[in-house]
Amino acid sequence: MAVKIRLARMGRHKLPFYRVVVADSEAPRGGRFIEKLGTYDPNVDPAAITLDEERTLKWLGEGATPTSTAKSILKRSGIIEKFQQASKA
Repeated sequence: MAVKIRLARMGRHKLPFYRVVVADSEAPRGGRFIEKLGTYDPNVDPAAITLDEERTLKWLGEGATPTSTAKSILKRSGIIEKFQQASKA
C-alpha cells in the first residue's frame, strides 16, 4: 500500500480550504484518509498553514511521499528541511 501526503479539498463553492492528510494513493481526493496532519487556507493573505510537525515528520520517516503541492507547503513551513537534517544525522 503506497501512502501519500496530499491535500483534500473542503469548503464551499469558490472558497476552498484544504486539509493536509495522509491517504492511500488509490483513495479519492476528498475521500477516505488515514490521518489529518493540518490545514492550508489560500484565501487569506498570506496563506495560512497549520501543521502537526511531529506527526508529519513521523509519516515522512515511515516512507509517505508528498505530492508536489503538499511538498511545496511542507517546504514553506520548514518541515522538509528538518526531515532532511534528521535523515542525514
